[in-house]
Amino acid sequence: MNNDEFYIKRCIELAQKALGRTYPNPMVGSVIVHNGKIIGEGYHHKAGESHAEINAINSVENKKLIPESTIYVSLEPCAHYGKTPPCALKIKELGFKKVVIGAMDSHDKVNGKGKKIIQDAGIEVVSGVLETECIELNKRFFTYHEKKRPYIILKWAESGDGFLDKDFKPTAVSNALVNQFVHHLRAEEHAILVGTQTALNDNPSLTVRNVDGVNPVRILIDFDLKVPENFRIYDHEARTVVFNSVKDETHEHIQFIKIEKENFLSDLMSVLYKEQIQSVIIEGGRFTLQQFIDAGLWDEAIVIKNEGLHLEAGTKAPEFDHMAYETKIYRDNTISFFKLK
Repeated sequence: MNNDEFYIKRCIELAQKALGRTYPNPMVGSVIVHNGKIIGEGYHHKAGESHAEINAINSVENKKLIPESTIYVSLEPCAHYGKTPPCALKIKELGFKKVVIGAMDSHDKVNGKGKKIIQDAGIEVVSGVLETECIELNKRFFTYHEKKRPYIILKWAESGDGFLDKDFKPTAVSNALVNQFVHHLRAEEHAILVGTQTALNDNPSLTVRNVDGVNPVRILIDFDLKVPENFRIYDHEARTVVFNSVKDETHEHIQFIKIEKENFLSDLMSVLYKEQIQSVIIEGGRFTLQQFIDAGLWDEAIVIKNEGLHLEAGTKAPEFDHMAYETKIYRDNTISFFKLK
């Protein structure tokens, strides 16, 4: 690993500290190096606050060293005025010797403009260092801007004989260790989606009770508004968006959005894009999951299996014919991870 890669790797580590907290912004880390020594570090903590580069610059004790230093950043510095001024201009103004960028930013407002501002100021720029890793870090952000839809993660737990529940009644399939993993997962993603049946059967709260983190936005697909408003999904714990065919209205943290059953999935994607939802875990029952699987509309899948549990009858697990790229054992549960190529 060369020096540039070493420091970009550190940028990625820093950026990951804010997983699940930066929406709608990407996660970014930055490191400032002078004569082979790190003199400043920073990452973007959350939207509306200063960006990684600015936090790194502010952490440098002796600012006189900056013109002799290299600034590393995992994503191309921004070039537009949002809630904060453009980082590319700050880098130009301080006159860094060199800038090393992990991945370029595909967002329309940046897309090469940040790099150009810095190069036009006569500063040496290297980009595409550990690019694959930097894109993976912001897979949600890139999918959202390039495909105009959220990053989709399918998730379910099934018994050894392939059922989601016993006799159509809520059944504990995963163990306590896996439940904690699931709460971590929820804290990392922007939203979580279930259908009518799951909401009625399980009365889930869809929050992150077992770990420290931000509750995801809850999305309920309930065409005929069958789920009673005293159910947990409607409580004040998190923002809730209800897709239905009855009404369009908003009360405090609950938003009802009217949608037709025809072309439902593509309409859902466009609305979630408009609402700036960058990633969604589909935790819905078999019917909802199967719709996404059949449409090839997913990026990752996480399947929890309890091999020793045989439920014999109930809701069948979705039909899903893909090869896992990784499997982890959590006591008597196995978690398999899939990626849609």
